Amino acid sequence: MTKVVLNHVEGMRFIGETENHAIVLESGYFGEQKGPSPMATMLLALGGCTGMDVIAILTKMKQKPEKFRIEIESERAEQHPKVYTKVHLKYIFAGVDYEKAKKAVELSQNKYCSVSAMFRNAGVEVSYEIIVEK
Repeated sequence: MTKVVLNHVEGMRFIGETENHAIVLESGYFGEQKGPSPMATMLLALGGCTGMDVIAILTKMKQKPEKFRIEIESERAEQHPKVYTKVHLKYIFAGVDYEKAKKAVELSQNKYCSVSAMFRNAGVEVSYEIIVEK
């Protein structure tokens, strides 16, 4: 079982805590925003989940990226609850074999990444592309 605790600080600011780690969550509803919104943290969780999968898989393949980043773009419904409807991930690598990077991403997206599976199970269209830069 996983347990998290959120403590209200002020306005729309909360401190979320889990496993001795903390994150500030905040909506810009009252103007100031010192942390990501809850919806943005969902995209961060997606990127973190699949990114960690990809690094673990590439390590097993004896591939060590010189650089690796994931850019995520999303679309949301216009009506409340304004859920994500589309999410597109760009996996951008340097210093790896394209075919191995592709295999690692496909394994993450189709087998291992639980956050991606949750998005898909909720009806979100999840797409991705793989770029290996020189």
